[in-house]
Amino acid sequence: MTKTAVVSIIMRVVMGIILMAHGIAKFQMGLANVEAWFSSIGIPGFSAYFIAILELVGGIMLIVGLFTRYVSGLFVIMLIGAIVTTKLSLGLLGDGQMSGYELDLGFMLVLLYLVVAEQSTLSVDRLIMNKRRA
Repeated sequence: MTKTAVVSIIMRVVMGIILMAHGIAKFQMGLANVEAWFSSIGIPGFSAYFIAILELVGGIMLIVGLFTRYVSGLFVIMLIGAIVTTKLSLGLLGDGQMSGYELDLGFMLVLLYLVVAEQSTLSVDRLIMNKRRA
């Protein structure tokens, strides 16, 4: 296994853990509360349910390496939406009370790499591809 493959696996798993933790936090807050918060900042409230499920289930999928490219692509779209709807007006570094979009950009770069990178050897995606080839 090359150094690049090891780093790719680490990036995928760490992004999965971070995003899964965000999803868990939304469920712990109560989805009704997240829905109300989304509505208060101008985001359709029903999207709270989709975002929470995406973060939780998609994070788990990244950890195990299942449909990595598609899940990463969905997360990139989600982060673009977060930047445009809530963080763009705060600037790159935020306003002192709320963070800006610098971390979102970093996450997007990692996720974009996962969209275009070769499937790692330690993933369900690789197992599926190997079965198809056999």
